[in-house]
Order: sequence, then structure tokens, then C-alpha cells
Amino acid sequence: MKRKPFIALLIATSLSVGLPAAHAKETPAPPPQAQQAFDNKIIKKINVESIYNDISHLSSEPRVAGTEAEWNAVQYIESKFSSFGYETEIQPFTFESYQAPKVSVTIAGDTLSSNSFTYTQNGKVSGDVVYAGLATEADLSGIELVGKIALVKRGDISFADKVLNAARAGASAVIIYNNTSGSLSGTLGAPNDEFVPAVSLTQADGERLTSSLAEGQAISATVKVTDGAILQKTSHNVVAIKEPTNKKKGTNQIIVVGAHHDSVPGSPGANDDASGVATSIELARVMANMPTDTEIRFVTFGAEEIGLLGSYAYVETLSQDERDRIVGMFQMDMVGSRDAGELVMFTVDGEKNAVTDLSAAAGVRTGTPLSYGKEGRSDHVPFYYAGIPAALFIHTPTEPWYHTPNDSLDKISKEKLQETAEIVGAAVYQVARPDTPSLERSRVSPKPVEYEKVIGGLQ
Repeated sequence: MKRKPFIALLIATSLSVGLPAAHAKETPAPPPQAQQAFDNKIIKKINVESIYNDISHLSSEPRVAGTEAEWNAVQYIESKFSSFGYETEIQPFTFESYQAPKVSVTIAGDTLSSNSFTYTQNGKVSGDVVYAGLATEADLSGIELVGKIALVKRGDISFADKVLNAARAGASAVIIYNNTSGSLSGTLGAPNDEFVPAVSLTQADGERLTSSLAEGQAISATVKVTDGAILQKTSHNVVAIKEPTNKKKGTNQIIVVGAHHDSVPGSPGANDDASGVATSIELARVMANMPTDTEIRFVTFGAEEIGLLGSYAYVETLSQDERDRIVGMFQMDMVGSRDAGELVMFTVDGEKNAVTDLSAAAGVRTGTPLSYGKEGRSDHVPFYYAGIPAALFIHTPTEPWYHTPNDSLDKISKEKLQETAEIVGAAVYQVARPDTPSLERSRVSPKPVEYEKVIGGLQ
């Protein structure tokens, strides 16, 4: 691993361990004013109105992976990076997408409100309805399901296991009803030839049917699932590269600043994650003409919401040399909601690393102390598994509008956007600035800071 210069920097900053005495005697640490002066070179240039305006543009419609709306967002992001003078690249990658089917459940001539499950089988099934509990193997023991429609309650095991268990017991279709108020939709995880047509009902409809069955009433139903399909689609990553100001004096290190530009269906995704993308765009603008001795890559990822596909695709393109040279990955995801909690750093293994150390120190200097915890669920994950120090920056607890049509611009806090931009910007510039050679650079680094671990992960 070619991280020696950066390790020296961390040793020198005393973020992880103390500086050897020989170096400590050579150059005394400057006063706090000098430390903060470097932060101010970034902070004073941040324009939160620009971040807000970019969120406004990006969140004008949902940006579902592989759609024209996501492609429009990709082009907008690339044009912004290009306007700052960056070398840019749009990286396409393909993935399988499921086209949601049309579904219906009809009982005694009445059509009930129903939803589909991703990867359910198409088909039309008519038959008697049998209550099958939670559809665990124990629940199904002794129940005659051959040729029947299994009525199943949500809970305990996955939707896929419910459908598979019922199908293996002979059921021709499965109806899963919610265990809380509201509609239900979900995924069966992946295609499986053993699946049978599966649909969902509300808790109210499901409990009404189970009560009727418990009273001895016979119920027949028709379950219809049509037009579900697996399609090949294309999404894209956007990459903007800032080369060292003077390559001959560069550190040969790389820093990655990331966010994801896709959203879930039906959600404008103002906070998730137009906020992270817009903050990345602004930091790219701020740093475009700043002197740096470290390569900085601003990357926005596609298809995060369906399995971190864009970040995995990006990491796959990296050579081993590039992976060895990346000294930190800063992932901003959901960093602007007025209704979310405090800004927290999450790592995949729940341990501190170079990114959290630098950012915690920047947080103290900018007046926002940070904590850290253990969580995946965003684009820092593939970098971690590639051996790269990485952390997710997100406010927790998350807002109630998460993954809903109400994740809109009016819920965005400019104060939280400013807070995140200052911390990440100061931490990145701490590594990238060329004021002194790599080791001695630490003489203007932050004092050691302590920061707490949160329990329970992202809420």
C-alpha cells in the first residue's frame, strides 16, 4: 500500500498518534489563528445560495436510475464541473432493472387496492384463499395450499421467503398484507423461477379477510399480475478531476469527494441526494483555482438507490495503483434536511480512519463537533472494501420525508448545507494544500481532537 506520505501526515497532525520528537523540535505548531486561516480560504468562498439553487434544479423531478431524468441530471452536473475548468468524464454502466407490473386482486366482484413486489412472476390465478400466518415453515405445516391463494401477514421473514415457502407448499399465488397502516410495496430481492404471482394488500383489507376466514366463510379470489419485466438499462457516473497545481511537486495522492445523483421513484430527492451533489459541485467550484499538491476527484454516482451500483462500477475501473494512491473518500448523502438530526460520520466497520480524523478536527475548528458510528448503505462502501479510508457524512436521525414525494426543496436547510460544506471542504483542503512539503505541512494542522462514537448506526 502506497500510503506512506499520508500516514506521515496523520502522524504529524497527531490525529492518531503523536509526532516523533525530532520533528516536533524542528517546527513548533502555529497558533490557532494560523490553523483556521487555511480553513477560511475555503469557507469564505462557499456560497450556500449556489448549493440551494443546484438542489432546486436537480430536484425538479425524480431522478430514477436509467431514466431520462437521471440522464438530464448527469448532463447538468457535468456541465457545472466543466464550467469550472475541470477535466470531466461521464462513465456509463449497465444494470438490470425491473419494470413494475400491473396488478389486481378481485374478490366477489370487488377490486381491492393492491401493489406489486419487485421480481414477482406474471400470471392470472383464481382460487380459494387460505390464511397462512406469516408463511414460515412452521406456519405452513399441516395447511393444504395446493392450488390455493395464500393470504400472508407481513413480518418476521422476508417477502421472498414468504413467497418461496408458500409456493413450495403448493400455493398458486400469494397475497401479503401489511402489519401497519398504509399501503405496502417491496422487493423479492432477485428473480427466481420458483416464485408465484405475489401482490400486497393494506392492513385493513388483510385483517378483514382473515376475520372472515376465521369465521368459516369461504373466500375465492383472482390475482392478476401482468407486464412485469427485467430490462437492461444504463446509468452513469460523473467524474471531475483537479490535477495538482504543480505535478512535479505533487504528493502522488488522490482524494475523492462523492455523492449520488439518482433518487427513488416518486421522490424529487432534494435531500437524498441532490443536497450531497450540490455541495460537491460547490466545493469543486471553490477549489477549482486553489493551489493544491494532491489530485482531487469529484464523483457523483448513479444507481445508488438500487444497490450502490454506480460506486461499485467506479471502483471497478480503478487500477491498483489508483486504489493505493487514494488516501480518503468523503461521501455526502442527505446533508441538508431541516428536519434531520446532527451531522454524523459513518464508516463501514465502525472504526475511526483518516477521513473521520481529519473531519472531526475540521468540525472542531468550524464550530461543529462531530461523532462517528458504524453504517454502510451509501457509496463509501465499495471504497472501504477496496481498502480505501472512507466515511459517510449524513444527518441522523433522518427526516420523516426520506424516500417520499415530500423530499422537496422547501425542507432544505441552508444552515446544514453550509455546515457540511465547511467541514468537508476544510478537511479536504487540509490534505490537498501545498503550503509546505508533505510532512512539515502538519505544523499548521489542527490540534488533536477527541470525538465520540454513536451507538446504533443510522436512524
